Amino acid sequence: MSYASEYERSLADPEGFWREQARALPWIEFPTTILDQDANGAWRWFDGGKTNTCWLALDRHVESGRGEQIALIYDSPVTDQIQKFSYQALTDTVAYAAGALAALGVEKGDRVIIYMPMIPEAVIAMLACARIGAIHSVVFGGFAPPELATRIDDATPKVILCASCGIEFSNIIPYKPLVDEAIDLALHKPANTVVVQRAELEADLDREGDLDWADWAGAAERADCVVVDATDPLYILYTSGTTGKPKGVVRDNGGHAVALNYSMEAVYGVDAGDVYWAASDVGWVVGHSYIVYGPLIRGCTSILFEGKPVRTPDAGVFWRVIQDHKVKCFFVAPTAYRAVKKEDPDCALKARYDVSSLEYQFVAGERLDPPTYHWLQDNLGIPVIDHWWQTETGWPMCANMAGIELMETKPGSPTLPVPGYDLRILDENGHELGANEEGAVVIKAPLPPGALPTVWGDHDRYLAAYWSEFEGFYLTGDGGYRDEDGYVYIMGRIDDVINVAGHRLSTGQFEEVVANHPAVAECTVVGIHDADKGQVPFGLVLLKDGVNVAPDQLEKDLVQMVRQGVGAFANFKRAIVVDRLPKTRSGKILRALLRKMIDGEPYTTPSTIDDPAIVPEIDERLRERGVL
Repeated sequence: MSYASEYERSLADPEGFWREQARALPWIEFPTTILDQDANGAWRWFDGGKTNTCWLALDRHVESGRGEQIALIYDSPVTDQIQKFSYQALTDTVAYAAGALAALGVEKGDRVIIYMPMIPEAVIAMLACARIGAIHSVVFGGFAPPELATRIDDATPKVILCASCGIEFSNIIPYKPLVDEAIDLALHKPANTVVVQRAELEADLDREGDLDWADWAGAAERADCVVVDATDPLYILYTSGTTGKPKGVVRDNGGHAVALNYSMEAVYGVDAGDVYWAASDVGWVVGHSYIVYGPLIRGCTSILFEGKPVRTPDAGVFWRVIQDHKVKCFFVAPTAYRAVKKEDPDCALKARYDVSSLEYQFVAGERLDPPTYHWLQDNLGIPVIDHWWQTETGWPMCANMAGIELMETKPGSPTLPVPGYDLRILDENGHELGANEEGAVVIKAPLPPGALPTVWGDHDRYLAAYWSEFEGFYLTGDGGYRDEDGYVYIMGRIDDVINVAGHRLSTGQFEEVVANHPAVAECTVVGIHDADKGQVPFGLVLLKDGVNVAPDQLEKDLVQMVRQGVGAFANFKRAIVVDRLPKTRSGKILRALLRKMIDGEPYTTPSTIDDPAIVPEIDERLRERGVL
């Protein structure tokens, strides 16, 4: 099979192509319709199909006689623990957690928020929700209470499942106080908060509805899998919106399972019994798709890693995990390897370990810069595969497909579109561009299975955000081009979203916090280049008349406010005071111009600017503060 024939078949006959992929999985009832549109006009896959994602990920492997295979390996250098779960053991543990949720009144369609670090209970919680048809919404454990509160109000969960603490290197981060504060801030009040008590720090369970996970799950009865429709929601995962209010990306059960099962073999080149490791977090889409659901649906062994690429204990930890667990395919963000490269530039620590099991190194989450690509290629000697996708799609849009046909690699490119994605490059008028012409990266409708069919509770926002710019095309929000060979190059966001070490954060999130400082009259935040993180936020603020505050003190205040309002992982460390901000005549701040100025890139002053004199003023201020 060639890539070209697979890709062409997926576009020429999408229903036939995805019917074939759907038949690769067992169904409780096979779909009556492969592709259709719902009452809102949204494309839906596998209508009439009956399934259960937990059953696909766990029970059916046990029923087929593979219960003793290891399903999940919890490797935690920060707590010095390694714990292994067979498919049988994980199924049993999840069944009792699902029963415990049911005992709290959680039913099919109810929401459950999960706020946990990388511990087994996070995976168990997700699968337990899927088992009874509840809709989970995992919130990254680094998010501050105001961000968690917005998600509580949007998802309106019956229950929150959390841990007593997280661990960042050697620092213990109490989680329960953050959850309590978020509930206080939120209008919606969940009935119960269930807490995994960790040995490193136990939480006070002093509020009405607080429960200890061990007692709660230990007293439960086992729950069976609930039959759900293929089009029923499996989870909500919030991604940054340009307004500052997060968008609840909805993932369905049927299309999600079919797409992930296909991608594990076709994209990543793994199958049942192989060991697969995605070094991400369950709070992000990579954790959903390729720590929990994808590997388990395919029957792989998945690694749940609670650690960092460095200092847990050193820059050789990746090689140690690959050796210890015989990892075949490894997936991580470029940021992680840049951290390794910084501490171990010659990759000397790798020589201590036997990493011969590793066949593929995948990277995604941000652009793989050519120096990091070459460093990996030189030191690993195996295919280094950049690929590109989004929270919204749930699985790769562009990749060099290890399971179909490995193509020539071009540094800086995630290679070619994955089957199912009819990718185009359009100019601002919606006209398709030729080779090496940069424009908006879009996907022609319909999106393949697994992609979002709506935004939770706000279908109009889904249409406005993704489908209104170019009729019949999904707007990815990224700009880029295709070369003469059709290879795709993603050059960065065309909207106001910052990619900090693979974490998408909107400028609105930061600006809402910064604007609350009593000295600040107006502000903007832009994403600027950072050698380690890819991008980091940078603030520009105008002071209120008559206010006198030292620039260094203001910067410290704002850094602390963002840590408390967004989270320390957001990496907000710089802010300068300016007299004016560059705006269009209609009042829109020219963030792209500011970004290029701060990054030292060539720029031209747009003809739409309200006052061109602002540009040299800001340039001078940037130089005064040592930015340029």
